[in-house]
Amino acid sequence: MDWKVPLADVKLGPEEEEVVLSVLRSGWLTMGAVTQDFEKEFAEFVGAKHALAVNNATAALHLACQALDLQEGDEVICPSLTFVATANAIRYTGATAVFADIESADWLCISPEAIEEAITDKTKTIMIMHYAGFACDMPKIMKIAEKYELPVIEDAAHAIGASLEGKALGTWGDVGCFSFFGNKNMTTGEGGMLVTNDDLLAEKARIMRSHGMTTLTWDRHKGHASTYDVVELGYNYRMDEIRSAIGREQLKKLPIGNTRRAELVALYRKLLAKRTPQIKIPFDKERGLSSYHIMPVLLPEGSDKEAVRASMKAQGIQTSWHYPPVHTFSIYGSGAASAEGRLAITDLAAKREITLPLYPSMREEQVEWVVGALKDSLT
Repeated sequence: MDWKVPLADVKLGPEEEEVVLSVLRSGWLTMGAVTQDFEKEFAEFVGAKHALAVNNATAALHLACQALDLQEGDEVICPSLTFVATANAIRYTGATAVFADIESADWLCISPEAIEEAITDKTKTIMIMHYAGFACDMPKIMKIAEKYELPVIEDAAHAIGASLEGKALGTWGDVGCFSFFGNKNMTTGEGGMLVTNDDLLAEKARIMRSHGMTTLTWDRHKGHASTYDVVELGYNYRMDEIRSAIGREQLKKLPIGNTRRAELVALYRKLLAKRTPQIKIPFDKERGLSSYHIMPVLLPEGSDKEAVRASMKAQGIQTSWHYPPVHTFSIYGSGAASAEGRLAITDLAAKREITLPLYPSMREEQVEWVVGALKDSLT
């Protein structure tokens, strides 16, 4: 469909084209020097000691779980209002995802109080997700983690460039995982990054990233090693040089892009408050610096969400839903956890949430079109 305003839009320029051609001309396409430079630059950007480039954020989350030795019988507390990869990465290890409710309709991130209520003697890890690029209450969550001696994994797929109290999201916990998927604030098409300040976790993840091998093809190509051992049951989660080259250029553009996103969100808030006061806009209070990855709003209670989305589609406006809660999927029990009343806020927010278009190249008039279409769709 030819959208008047798409949900997201990616602009790659001559800089990305040139670095891709440079890699192609180099004759070395797999993980090598360009990837190492990308990792170093990303680590410096977020203020982490280690950064490991991987082929997607799901791989980063899985490596984080594996590095923390999760296994069958263990429980990991995580949100249900997230992309399913958050919970799937836990299940890959044989551990069980235990869903905790979000804070409120005003703040759609996992609740520290709900986390603590879900802790049992089987709990081995807490996994949070910074929804839309807005910070979870990390000071409270880290106090809970310290109290119960639990490591914390941050799903920071939405949060590249976001921070809280001057500290980058993704670096508060033991491990942070970022996404470079095609609709993210910076993209390599597919791709992700694992960051940590823990030397042991970094080394375990590094080895498991490439088949459990002690040396890489690049090391042997450069003459730094002549053979290798396999010391873990590893995976092929490597990032290639082409995507790393694109990532380095995208990282340079990220701050400007995030600033533009913030400007557009401010305009959305102004216009929505004026023209559709019945719409609730989450994250209205201050808590750190957001990356403004997506623009979620909550429809009035009782609204027919699919009818609203269909009306906006007919007007050329693409919308989305972030997210159908994970606990409602068949593979996760089709709402059994919700029936216990533990995810009441998640369920209510998910019924009302739609995501409006947001991307740096979006024009002010397009924001006005979206708000106008939403107003018309509510009447």
